[in-house]
Amino acid sequence: MRAVVTVVGKDKTGIIARVSGLFYEKNINILDISQKLMQNLFTMIALVDMEQSELSLDELTAELEKVGEELNVAIRVLPEESFEV
Repeated sequence: MRAVVTVVGKDKTGIIARVSGLFYEKNINILDISQKLMQNLFTMIALVDMEQSELSLDELTAELEKVGEELNVAIRVLPEESFEV
């Protein structure tokens, strides 16, 4: 399964490292990633492949919510199919 992960919040050091580190720990492959600063807001969108991970989408969402609380950023996860017409 592939998923789209978005991260938005006040810019600070370590956001990408923490989120991508979780992907690494959980055997989730980053297929594409984009990050940008919009004034003082950090934004990131990542397309990830969860095929090799033992996590379900709900488990990944829960793990990323913990990271979001830690970093004080909003993290959302949606299955790629949500964007198909």
